[in-house]
Amino acid sequence: MPKPGVVDNAVYVDGYRVDSPPTLEQTYDLQKRREGLAWIGLYRPSDTMIQSVAQEFDLHYLMVEDAIAAHQRPKLERYGTTLFTVLRPARYLDAEEEVEFGELHVITGPDFVVTIRHAERPDLARVRLRLENHPGLLVQGPEAILYSIIDQVVDDYSPVVAGLENDIDEIEKQLFDGDPDVSQRIYLLMSEVMDFQRAVKPLVAMMDNLARGFEKYRVDIELQRNLRDVQDHVLRIVDQVDSFRILLQNALSVDATLTAQRQSEETRLLTQTSLEQGDQMKRVSSWAAILFAPSLISGVYGMNFTHMPELDWRFGYPMAIAMMVALALILFTVFRRKGWL
Repeated sequence: MPKPGVVDNAVYVDGYRVDSPPTLEQTYDLQKRREGLAWIGLYRPSDTMIQSVAQEFDLHYLMVEDAIAAHQRPKLERYGTTLFTVLRPARYLDAEEEVEFGELHVITGPDFVVTIRHAERPDLARVRLRLENHPGLLVQGPEAILYSIIDQVVDDYSPVVAGLENDIDEIEKQLFDGDPDVSQRIYLLMSEVMDFQRAVKPLVAMMDNLARGFEKYRVDIELQRNLRDVQDHVLRIVDQVDSFRILLQNALSVDATLTAQRQSEETRLLTQTSLEQGDQMKRVSSWAAILFAPSLISGVYGMNFTHMPELDWRFGYPMAIAMMVALALILFTVFRRKGWL
Protein backbone atom coordinates (compact mmCIF):
# COMPACT_ATOMS: atom_id res chain seq x y z
CA MET A 1 0.00 0.00 0.00
CA PRO A 2 1.57 3.33 -1.05
CA LYS A 3 2.04 6.18 1.38
CA PRO A 4 -0.28 9.19 0.99
CA GLY A 5 1.14 11.93 -1.18
CA VAL A 6 2.92 11.95 -4.53
CA VAL A 7 3.27 8.37 -5.81
CA ASP A 8 4.63 9.17 -9.28
CA ASN A 9 5.59 12.42 -10.86
CA ALA A 10 6.90 12.84 -14.40
CA VAL A 11 7.34 15.26 -17.29
CA TYR A 12 7.01 13.92 -20.84
CA VAL A 13 8.28 15.46 -24.08
CA ASP A 14 7.28 13.95 -27.44
CA GLY A 15 5.87 10.89 -25.68
CA TYR A 16 9.00 10.14 -23.60
CA ARG A 17 9.64 10.64 -19.89
CA VAL A 18 12.39 13.21 -19.56
CA ASP A 19 12.50 13.52 -15.79
CA SER A 20 10.83 12.50 -12.52
CA PRO A 21 11.13 15.55 -10.27
CA PRO A 22 11.06 14.83 -6.52
CA THR A 23 8.74 17.74 -5.69
CA LEU A 24 5.66 19.36 -7.19
CA GLU A 25 7.41 22.71 -7.47
CA GLN A 26 10.23 21.23 -9.53
CA THR A 27 7.66 19.53 -11.75
CA TYR A 28 5.92 22.84 -12.43
CA ASP A 29 9.24 24.49 -13.29
CA LEU A 30 10.47 21.67 -15.54
CA GLN A 31 7.16 21.39 -17.37
CA LYS A 32 7.27 25.08 -18.25
CA ARG A 33 10.93 25.04 -19.29
CA ARG A 34 10.64 21.93 -21.47
CA GLU A 35 7.11 22.77 -22.67
CA GLY A 36 6.20 19.19 -21.98
CA LEU A 37 3.33 17.23 -20.44
CA ALA A 38 3.21 16.88 -16.68
CA TRP A 39 1.53 13.81 -15.17
CA ILE A 40 1.23 14.10 -11.42
CA GLY A 41 0.00 11.00 -9.57
CA LEU A 42 -1.39 11.59 -6.07
CA TYR A 43 -2.66 9.07 -3.52
CA ARG A 44 -4.91 10.33 -0.72
CA PRO A 45 -3.22 13.74 -0.95
CA SER A 46 -3.42 16.42 1.70
CA ASP A 47 -5.49 19.54 1.13
CA THR A 48 -2.21 21.48 0.80
CA MET A 49 -1.08 19.33 -2.13
CA ILE A 50 -4.40 19.74 -3.94
CA GLN A 51 -4.34 23.49 -3.36
CA SER A 52 -0.80 23.63 -4.75
CA VAL A 53 -1.86 21.85 -7.94
CA ALA A 54 -4.99 24.01 -8.19
CA GLN A 55 -2.99 27.21 -7.91
CA GLU A 56 -0.38 26.11 -10.44
CA PHE A 57 -2.86 24.98 -13.11
CA ASP A 58 -5.57 27.53 -12.30
CA LEU A 59 -8.24 24.94 -11.48
CA HIS A 60 -11.85 25.94 -10.91
CA TYR A 61 -12.76 26.18 -7.22
CA LEU A 62 -15.68 23.73 -7.60
CA MET A 63 -13.29 21.16 -9.05
CA VAL A 64 -10.96 21.69 -6.10
CA GLU A 65 -13.79 21.32 -3.58
CA ASP A 66 -14.85 18.01 -5.16
CA ALA A 67 -11.28 16.72 -5.22
CA ILE A 68 -10.80 17.53 -1.54
CA ALA A 69 -14.19 16.27 -0.35
CA ALA A 70 -14.11 13.03 -2.39
CA HIS A 71 -17.13 10.68 -2.19
CA GLN A 72 -18.27 11.90 -5.60
CA ARG A 73 -20.56 10.13 -8.03
CA PRO A 74 -19.06 9.13 -11.42
CA LYS A 75 -19.15 12.17 -13.69
CA LEU A 76 -17.40 14.17 -16.40
CA GLU A 77 -17.36 17.96 -16.11
CA ARG A 78 -15.64 20.55 -18.26
CA TYR A 79 -14.30 23.80 -16.86
CA GLY A 80 -12.99 25.76 -19.84
CA THR A 81 -10.10 23.75 -21.25
CA THR A 82 -9.90 21.47 -18.20
CA LEU A 83 -11.79 18.21 -17.75
CA PHE A 84 -12.68 16.79 -14.33
CA THR A 85 -13.48 13.09 -14.41
CA VAL A 86 -14.61 10.97 -11.48
CA LEU A 87 -14.46 7.19 -11.83
CA ARG A 88 -15.48 4.38 -9.45
CA PRO A 89 -13.06 1.49 -9.92
CA ALA A 90 -14.27 -1.80 -8.45
CA ARG A 91 -13.20 -5.30 -7.55
CA TYR A 92 -15.22 -8.31 -6.43
CA LEU A 93 -14.57 -9.98 -3.08
CA ASP A 94 -15.82 -13.47 -3.82
CA ALA A 95 -15.69 -14.82 -0.25
CA GLU A 96 -17.80 -11.94 1.08
CA GLU A 97 -19.86 -11.62 -2.12
CA GLU A 98 -19.29 -7.87 -2.05
CA VAL A 99 -18.20 -5.30 -4.62
CA GLU A 100 -15.48 -3.08 -3.21
CA PHE A 101 -15.41 0.40 -4.74
CA GLY A 102 -12.66 2.95 -4.96
CA GLU A 103 -12.65 6.53 -6.19
CA LEU A 104 -10.40 8.09 -8.80
CA HIS A 105 -10.30 11.72 -9.94
CA VAL A 106 -8.60 12.61 -13.23
CA ILE A 107 -7.94 16.27 -14.02
CA THR A 108 -6.79 16.84 -17.60
CA GLY A 109 -5.72 20.17 -19.06
CA PRO A 110 -3.92 21.26 -22.23
CA ASP A 111 -0.50 20.17 -20.96
CA PHE A 112 -1.04 18.37 -17.66
CA VAL A 113 -2.79 15.42 -16.04
CA VAL A 114 -3.39 15.08 -12.31
CA THR A 115 -4.66 11.74 -11.00
CA ILE A 116 -5.99 11.61 -7.44
CA ARG A 117 -6.65 8.18 -5.99
CA HIS A 118 -8.76 7.84 -2.85
CA ALA A 119 -8.36 4.05 -2.78
CA GLU A 120 -5.73 1.42 -3.60
CA ARG A 121 -7.27 0.57 -6.97
CA PRO A 122 -6.80 0.91 -9.87
CA ASP A 123 -3.10 0.32 -10.30
CA LEU A 124 -2.19 3.36 -12.37
CA ALA A 125 1.45 2.26 -12.47
CA ARG A 126 0.41 -0.32 -15.08
CA VAL A 127 -1.36 2.36 -17.12
CA ARG A 128 1.66 4.62 -16.97
CA LEU A 129 4.03 1.80 -17.97
CA ARG A 130 1.83 0.78 -20.90
CA LEU A 131 1.74 4.36 -22.18
CA GLU A 132 5.49 4.83 -21.71
CA ASN A 133 6.01 1.70 -23.81
CA HIS A 134 3.88 3.28 -26.58
CA PRO A 135 5.22 6.82 -27.09
CA GLY A 136 3.09 7.16 -30.22
CA LEU A 137 0.00 7.01 -28.03
CA LEU A 138 1.41 9.11 -25.19
CA VAL A 139 2.38 11.87 -27.60
CA GLN A 140 -1.36 12.39 -28.21
CA GLY A 141 -1.38 14.23 -24.91
CA PRO A 142 -3.75 14.30 -21.91
CA GLU A 143 -6.63 12.73 -23.88
CA ALA A 144 -4.56 9.58 -24.41
CA ILE A 145 -3.86 9.33 -20.67
CA LEU A 146 -7.53 9.82 -19.81
CA TYR A 147 -8.52 7.17 -22.37
CA SER A 148 -6.00 4.68 -20.96
CA ILE A 149 -7.17 5.23 -17.38
CA ILE A 150 -10.84 4.76 -18.31
CA ASP A 151 -9.88 1.67 -20.30
CA GLN A 152 -8.12 0.19 -17.25
CA VAL A 153 -11.07 0.92 -14.95
CA VAL A 154 -13.52 -0.66 -17.41
CA ASP A 155 -11.27 -3.70 -17.88
CA ASP A 156 -11.22 -4.17 -14.09
CA TYR A 157 -15.03 -4.38 -14.17
CA SER A 158 -14.88 -7.68 -16.08
CA PRO A 159 -13.84 -9.82 -13.05
CA VAL A 160 -16.64 -8.15 -11.07
CA VAL A 161 -19.17 -9.14 -13.73
CA ALA A 162 -17.80 -12.70 -13.76
CA GLY A 163 -18.01 -12.93 -9.97
CA LEU A 164 -21.59 -11.70 -9.86
CA GLU A 165 -22.58 -14.04 -12.68
CA ASN A 166 -21.08 -17.04 -10.88
CA ASP A 167 -22.96 -16.23 -7.66
CA ILE A 168 -26.23 -15.81 -9.54
CA ASP A 169 -25.72 -19.28 -11.08
CA GLU A 170 -25.23 -20.68 -7.56
CA ILE A 171 -28.41 -18.95 -6.39
CA GLU A 172 -30.43 -20.59 -9.17
CA LYS A 173 -29.26 -24.00 -7.92
CA GLN A 174 -30.04 -23.08 -4.31
CA LEU A 175 -33.57 -22.03 -5.25
CA PHE A 176 -34.59 -25.48 -6.42
CA ASP A 177 -32.68 -27.27 -3.67
CA GLY A 178 -34.97 -25.60 -1.13
CA ASP A 179 -32.14 -23.82 0.74
CA PRO A 180 -33.81 -21.61 3.42
CA ASP A 181 -30.93 -19.06 3.31
CA VAL A 182 -31.33 -18.26 -0.38
CA SER A 183 -33.71 -15.32 0.18
CA GLN A 184 -31.17 -13.39 2.24
CA ARG A 185 -28.42 -14.16 -0.27
CA ILE A 186 -30.57 -12.83 -3.12
CA TYR A 187 -31.32 -9.58 -1.26
CA LEU A 188 -27.66 -8.98 -0.38
CA LEU A 189 -26.44 -9.75 -3.90
CA MET A 190 -29.09 -7.49 -5.41
CA SER A 191 -27.79 -4.66 -3.24
CA GLU A 192 -24.27 -5.22 -4.61
CA VAL A 193 -25.59 -5.30 -8.19
CA MET A 194 -27.43 -2.01 -7.67
CA ASP A 195 -24.29 -0.36 -6.26
CA PHE A 196 -22.35 -1.64 -9.26
CA GLN A 197 -25.00 -0.22 -11.59
CA ARG A 198 -24.58 3.20 -10.01
CA ALA A 199 -20.83 3.03 -10.70
CA VAL A 200 -21.11 1.80 -14.30
CA LYS A 201 -24.19 3.45 -15.82
CA PRO A 202 -22.87 7.06 -15.72
CA LEU A 203 -19.97 5.94 -17.94
CA VAL A 204 -22.37 5.69 -20.88
CA ALA A 205 -23.15 9.42 -20.79
CA MET A 206 -19.50 10.23 -20.02
CA MET A 207 -18.27 8.38 -23.10
CA ASP A 208 -20.95 10.10 -25.22
CA ASN A 209 -19.73 13.48 -23.97
CA LEU A 210 -16.14 12.61 -24.83
CA ALA A 211 -17.20 11.46 -28.30
CA ARG A 212 -19.04 14.73 -28.95
CA GLY A 213 -15.80 16.63 -28.33
CA PHE A 214 -13.72 14.67 -30.86
CA GLU A 215 -13.96 17.21 -33.68
CA LYS A 216 -13.97 20.33 -31.52
CA TYR A 217 -10.77 19.33 -29.71
CA ARG A 218 -9.21 17.62 -32.75
CA VAL A 219 -8.73 14.24 -31.12
CA ASP A 220 -6.50 11.87 -33.11
CA ILE A 221 -8.48 9.42 -35.25
CA GLU A 222 -6.74 6.38 -33.72
CA LEU A 223 -7.53 7.62 -30.25
CA GLN A 224 -11.15 8.09 -31.32
CA ARG A 225 -11.29 4.42 -32.37
CA ASN A 226 -9.83 3.35 -29.02
CA LEU A 227 -12.36 5.43 -27.12
CA ARG A 228 -15.23 3.95 -29.13
CA ASP A 229 -13.93 0.47 -28.30
CA VAL A 230 -14.05 1.33 -24.62
CA GLN A 231 -17.55 2.76 -25.14
CA ASP A 232 -18.70 -0.57 -26.63
CA HIS A 233 -17.20 -2.40 -23.66
CA VAL A 234 -19.06 -0.10 -21.27
CA LEU A 235 -22.38 -0.72 -23.05
CA ARG A 236 -21.88 -4.50 -22.84
CA ILE A 237 -21.17 -4.32 -19.12
CA VAL A 238 -24.20 -2.10 -18.51
CA ASP A 239 -26.42 -4.58 -20.38
CA GLN A 240 -24.99 -7.48 -18.36
CA VAL A 241 -25.52 -5.71 -15.04
CA ASP A 242 -29.09 -4.80 -16.03
CA SER A 243 -29.73 -8.47 -16.83
CA PHE A 244 -28.28 -9.45 -13.42
CA ARG A 245 -30.78 -7.21 -11.67
CA ILE A 246 -33.67 -8.71 -13.67
CA LEU A 247 -32.45 -12.25 -12.92
CA LEU A 248 -32.27 -11.53 -9.20
CA GLN A 249 -35.73 -9.96 -9.21
CA ASN A 250 -37.06 -13.05 -10.98
CA ALA A 251 -35.22 -15.22 -8.46
CA LEU A 252 -37.00 -13.40 -5.65
CA SER A 253 -40.35 -14.03 -7.33
CA VAL A 254 -39.53 -17.71 -7.85
CA ASP A 255 -38.37 -18.02 -4.24
CA ALA A 256 -41.62 -16.45 -3.01
CA THR A 257 -43.63 -18.85 -5.19
CA LEU A 258 -41.67 -21.91 -4.04
CA THR A 259 -41.95 -20.80 -0.41
CA ALA A 260 -45.72 -20.38 -0.81
CA GLN A 261 -45.94 -23.83 -2.40
CA ARG A 262 -43.95 -25.38 0.44
CA GLN A 263 -46.15 -23.64 3.01
CA SER A 264 -49.27 -24.78 1.15
CA GLU A 265 -48.00 -28.35 1.11
CA GLU A 266 -47.19 -28.16 4.82
CA THR A 267 -50.68 -26.79 5.51
CA ARG A 268 -52.23 -29.58 3.43
CA LEU A 269 -50.25 -32.22 5.31
CA LEU A 270 -51.25 -30.70 8.65
CA THR A 271 -54.89 -30.64 7.57
CA GLN A 272 -54.68 -34.23 6.37
CA THR A 273 -53.07 -35.26 9.64
CA SER A 274 -55.78 -33.44 11.60
CA LEU A 275 -58.47 -35.17 9.57
CA GLU A 276 -56.86 -38.55 10.13
CA GLN A 277 -56.59 -37.85 13.84
CA GLY A 278 -60.26 -36.78 13.84
CA ASP A 279 -61.26 -40.04 12.13
CA GLN A 280 -59.30 -42.00 14.68
CA MET A 281 -60.95 -40.10 17.52
CA LYS A 282 -64.38 -40.86 15.99
CA ARG A 283 -63.58 -44.58 15.86
CA VAL A 284 -62.23 -44.62 19.40
CA SER A 285 -65.24 -42.65 20.67
CA SER A 286 -67.67 -44.93 18.80
CA TRP A 287 -66.18 -48.12 20.25
CA ALA A 288 -66.04 -46.51 23.67
CA ALA A 289 -69.79 -45.74 23.43
CA ILE A 290 -70.60 -49.25 22.18
CA LEU A 291 -68.65 -50.83 25.05
CA PHE A 292 -70.08 -48.39 27.56
CA ALA A 293 -73.73 -49.43 26.91
CA PRO A 294 -73.29 -53.10 28.03
CA SER A 295 -71.14 -51.89 30.92
CA LEU A 296 -74.00 -49.60 32.04
CA ILE A 297 -76.54 -52.46 32.03
CA SER A 298 -74.16 -54.87 33.75
CA GLY A 299 -73.34 -52.17 36.25
CA VAL A 300 -77.00 -51.73 37.16
CA TYR A 301 -77.54 -55.44 37.61
CA GLY A 302 -74.34 -55.74 39.51
CA MET A 303 -75.57 -53.51 42.33
CA ASN A 304 -77.23 -56.53 44.09
CA PHE A 305 -80.14 -54.64 45.57
CA THR A 306 -82.61 -56.84 47.51
CA HIS A 307 -85.70 -55.70 45.69
CA MET A 308 -84.79 -56.36 42.08
CA PRO A 309 -87.49 -58.56 40.56
CA GLU A 310 -85.20 -59.72 37.74
CA LEU A 311 -82.89 -61.41 40.20
CA ASP A 312 -85.46 -64.10 40.93
CA TRP A 313 -86.82 -64.19 37.37
CA ARG A 314 -85.84 -67.23 35.32
CA PHE A 315 -85.27 -65.19 32.14
CA GLY A 316 -83.55 -62.21 33.86
CA TYR A 317 -80.02 -63.18 32.82
CA PRO A 318 -80.88 -63.85 29.12
CA MET A 319 -82.83 -60.58 29.03
CA ALA A 320 -79.83 -58.58 30.32
CA ILE A 321 -77.52 -60.23 27.80
CA ALA A 322 -80.01 -59.55 24.99
CA MET A 323 -80.31 -55.91 26.03
CA MET A 324 -76.53 -55.51 26.00
CA VAL A 325 -76.20 -57.06 22.55
CA ALA A 326 -79.15 -55.14 21.12
CA LEU A 327 -77.93 -51.78 22.44
CA ALA A 328 -74.41 -52.42 21.14
CA LEU A 329 -75.76 -53.37 17.70
CA ILE A 330 -77.96 -50.27 17.58
CA LEU A 331 -75.01 -47.98 18.43
CA PHE A 332 -72.77 -49.80 15.95
CA THR A 333 -75.36 -49.31 13.20
CA VAL A 334 -75.79 -45.61 14.00
CA PHE A 335 -72.04 -44.89 14.04
CA ARG A 336 -71.48 -46.93 10.90
CA ARG A 337 -74.11 -44.90 8.98
CA LYS A 338 -72.42 -41.68 10.10
CA GLY A 339 -69.13 -42.98 8.81
CA TRP A 340 -67.43 -43.07 12.18
CA LEU A 341 -66.71 -46.78 11.87
